[in-house]
Amino acid sequence: MNAENKIKNTQAIPLDEVQQGLYAKRQKIYPRQVHGLFASLRITSVLALLGIYYIFPWLQWDGRQAVLFDLPARQFYIFGWVFWPQDFIYLAFLLIIAGFSLFFFTTLAGRLWCGYACPQTVWTETFLWIEHLVEGDRAKQMKLDKEPFSLHKLRVKASKHGLWIVFSLITGFTFVGYFTPIRELTNNMIPFNLSGWETFWFFFYSFATYGNAGFMREQVCIYMCPYARFQSAMFDKDTLIIAYDNQRGEPRGARRKGEDYQTKNLGECINCTMCVQVCPTGIDIRDGLQYQCIGCSACIDVCDDVMEKMDYPKGLIRYTTDNAINGKPSRILRPRIFVYGTLLMILFGLLIYSISIRQPLQLDVLRDRNVLYRENNEGLIQNVYMLKLINKDVHPHIYTITVSGLEGAQFETDKKVIEVESGSVLDLPVRVNVARENIPLQSNTIEFTMTTQDHADWTVTEDARFLGPLVVKH
Repeated sequence: MNAENKIKNTQAIPLDEVQQGLYAKRQKIYPRQVHGLFASLRITSVLALLGIYYIFPWLQWDGRQAVLFDLPARQFYIFGWVFWPQDFIYLAFLLIIAGFSLFFFTTLAGRLWCGYACPQTVWTETFLWIEHLVEGDRAKQMKLDKEPFSLHKLRVKASKHGLWIVFSLITGFTFVGYFTPIRELTNNMIPFNLSGWETFWFFFYSFATYGNAGFMREQVCIYMCPYARFQSAMFDKDTLIIAYDNQRGEPRGARRKGEDYQTKNLGECINCTMCVQVCPTGIDIRDGLQYQCIGCSACIDVCDDVMEKMDYPKGLIRYTTDNAINGKPSRILRPRIFVYGTLLMILFGLLIYSISIRQPLQLDVLRDRNVLYRENNEGLIQNVYMLKLINKDVHPHIYTITVSGLEGAQFETDKKVIEVESGSVLDLPVRVNVARENIPLQSNTIEFTMTTQDHADWTVTEDARFLGPLVVKH
């Protein structure tokens, strides 16, 4: 019977109202500023992440930019480390760790990433600070937008957008500075002598920042971000979420401070709507958990402030679990948390270990395929190879090359001193000579060993094939 009533009610909705709901114009949200523990944590996170983003390109390390992704040279500098495309395995590790981190923190405490560390949240918070600085608080912003056009309104709006544009341009400039040395980029920016790609990414990233943080804001989180849609797959009844305590708060109603609300059959919620006014996505947390909630905890801070003023216990809106809010036993530390946490620690430990034992050199061996082998003037069988010596360190080094695997193998090269500059590749043609009687097979395995002279523990070995004449067995 209930299903039939629902169908009837659905069918009774006029088509034009449905279309209006689907294509309704966005209503601008005016988040009220809030103070409290979670607001302080969010501000600290935003400032720390913005500081990392804007400061890192300017740091120097051994006479070069500390963090630089030099795509043309295929070298990626991160302080004392130099990574190459051959080190792609580390990027794969980072992506896997990021995935497990998302599972772990979402299962534990919901959308912590969205509320405190997501770039959309970070830059939107910054743009909101600028907006509050220029236009005033929530009430003043709403009043200004309702005012008819005037020179005062033009001046205020122009000032806000001017600061937004300047901040966006600085953001785009810094982004390009991670791929082009930022000091060089600064010198080229003054006469605007940028390359085509530098110009494109400078304006594209600036425009994206201006549009996403200045205008789209919560729409990015609600409509564009896939995380909002699949987060429920990682939630369970014991996940810490931001929730409104219906048993304490309902029924809602206004009252004076000190008034006995229980005699009026009211709950502790005074229906001040402050939790809605501070929400950056414009939802009412009292309606229950919603995918639009980004977990910023602003509603917790403002509700606690109201409860304190009313002399009520804090926590009407709080971090809790679905089981706890419904009076059921709750376990925050449960098996899936330990599984995700253990896997995360193992992966992170493997990443740190692999980087710590990483050899800052690489050797690639290419055999000359034009000639299988030849006999030199001394009657020795000779194979020719091209060695690619890669110095992944931040300093130049001199290397020693040895060959083994066949008795009496002799190594020859025209280069007396094998020196490779920092972050460079040296193509070294070499010849390996072996006496005919020491070649047991037509195809044999030999090993080239590359050792750093000033770091004996930096060594790498690469296999190669040594071809000789057909061995005739009697």
